Amino acid sequence: MLLDDEPKRLAQIALVVLIIVGCIAVLLPFVGALLFALVIWVCTWESYRERVLPRLRGRDTVGAALMVVLLVLILLVPTIFLAGALASGADHLIDLIKPYVDQGLPTEAPAWFAEVPLFGQRMIDFWHEVASSREALNTLLAQGVAPARQFLIAAGGVVANGLLQLALVLFVVFFLYRDGEVVAAALYGGARKLGGELGAGLVDKARGTVFGVMLGIVGTAAAQGSVAMLGFFVAGAPAPVLLGFATFFLSMIPVGPPLVWGGAALWLYSDGQTGWAIFMALYGLLIISSIDNVVKPLLMARGAGLSVLIVALGVFGGVLVFGFIGIFLGPVLLALGQLLLTRWLREEPTS
Repeated sequence: MLLDDEPKRLAQIALVVLIIVGCIAVLLPFVGALLFALVIWVCTWESYRERVLPRLRGRDTVGAALMVVLLVLILLVPTIFLAGALASGADHLIDLIKPYVDQGLPTEAPAWFAEVPLFGQRMIDFWHEVASSREALNTLLAQGVAPARQFLIAAGGVVANGLLQLALVLFVVFFLYRDGEVVAAALYGGARKLGGELGAGLVDKARGTVFGVMLGIVGTAAAQGSVAMLGFFVAGAPAPVLLGFATFFLSMIPVGPPLVWGGAALWLYSDGQTGWAIFMALYGLLIISSIDNVVKPLLMARGAGLSVLIVALGVFGGVLVFGFIGIFLGPVLLALGQLLLTRWLREEPTS
């Protein structure tokens, strides 16, 4: 039988659970943007509080607005220039392909087809088949129209969603900067209520891990961009500085840098510079892309104070489970789990 106060207590618990579930349901569509805004705030809060706020005499609203403007300049301005470069490259690609569409393919296949192992003869035969029949060329082009259209539609959706999420990130991060002291006190206060000093330690560990992961991402991007820019200068690729910045920003995604150095290699080949095209492809594969596999785990592990194994498993597993934001969530979760396990193993059994 229930005691007199138990129905009231159960109703209170049910009400709290319903409120929590409701809040999660409302915020769930924006969880990625909210977490990314929190990541930016965590990585920059200490510098902002110690260097920016004192110069503004503690005017937190002005400081928050200034930080948002700075983020807009850092994120949007290079993106606009990159979009212009991609549009220019698309025009160049269209000019390159248009003569083949209008006049058909040359009867002779490229000489380097014969050097391709296993598939070289098949490529030559397919080239001759398409080059000797206008109908076959039209069929091949028609087969590529639908996938290209679907890709462009999907890419447009991704860009639109990305801009919306970015706007939400900037909106949220403004309030995090403005009310940073309150947010920090709430995080540490809630952690101490739940776990005492261990809870506060978990918050510190999470903050250090997030900072280490961000250091690894930005540091790796800077290394890849610098090395790529050098390679573009040596190979004679067009706009090497712009391509270097494109490599820096696209290194945030796994397949980003190959899109840049691969495009540069194709441009060099189409310009008749076969040797430099081969150099660019090998340089991108062996030098530019390999930096991501070596430098990033080391920087993340050093910045977060974790082993390379924990960081690597956290990053790859986090991306597979949570998407892009998993780059931060994965290492943080494993770091917290490692801290809890270490604390539990150190505790002496009571007898």
